[in-house]
Amino acid sequence: MKYLKVLLNGIVKENPTFVLLLGMCPTLGTTSSAINGMSMGLATTAVLVFSNLIISCLKNLIPDSVRIPSFIVVIASLVTILQMVLQAYVPSVYEALGLFIPLIVVNCIILGRAEAYAAKNDPISSIFDGLGMGLGFTIALTLLGACREVLGTGKIFSMTVFPENYGALLFVLAPGAFIVLGYLIAIVNKLRKA
Repeated sequence: MKYLKVLLNGIVKENPTFVLLLGMCPTLGTTSSAINGMSMGLATTAVLVFSNLIISCLKNLIPDSVRIPSFIVVIASLVTILQMVLQAYVPSVYEALGLFIPLIVVNCIILGRAEAYAAKNDPISSIFDGLGMGLGFTIALTLLGACREVLGTGKIFSMTVFPENYGALLFVLAPGAFIVLGYLIAIVNKLRKA
C-alpha cells in the first residue's frame, strides 16, 4: 500500500507537468506529436527510476559537500547510456528527440527527486517514486502531444482522425504548445478541485 501511494503521488497529486510545472523545456519542445511526447516521457522515466535507485543506495557514502555534483554525475552517466541505446536501437526516436536527450541531465524533475526523495528514502520506495513521477511526466507529455497533433494535423499516433487541411498549423508550432498546455493545466486544476 505504501508503494502504491508513492507511485500515485507522481501521477496525480504531484504531477511534474500539470501540478508542479517542472520540466517545461522538454514538455514544450518535444510534444509536437504524441509519439515524441511519449518517447521523451519514457526516456525521462528510465533515467528517473535508475538515478533514484543508485542515489538511494549511495546516499550514506556521499558527503554533503559534494552531494549535488555527485547526483549530477550519476544522472549524466545514465543519460549518456540512454542516448547511446536510443541511437543504436531506435534511431528514429533518437533523431526526433535530438538535443532534448542530453538536456535530460539538467531536467529539474530528476535532480529534484534525487534531492527530495531518493537521498532520504530506501531504494524500493525511491524506485516507485521515480516510476510514479516518470509515468506522470509521460502521461502529461503524451496527452499534450496528442492534443497538439490532432488539432494541428488531424492525426494521432500517425492515424488520421480528420483531413489534414482542417488542422490548424499553429498547434504544431511553439505557440500551440503554450496554448494547449495552458488549457490542460486549467482542466487538471478544475478536476482536482472537484
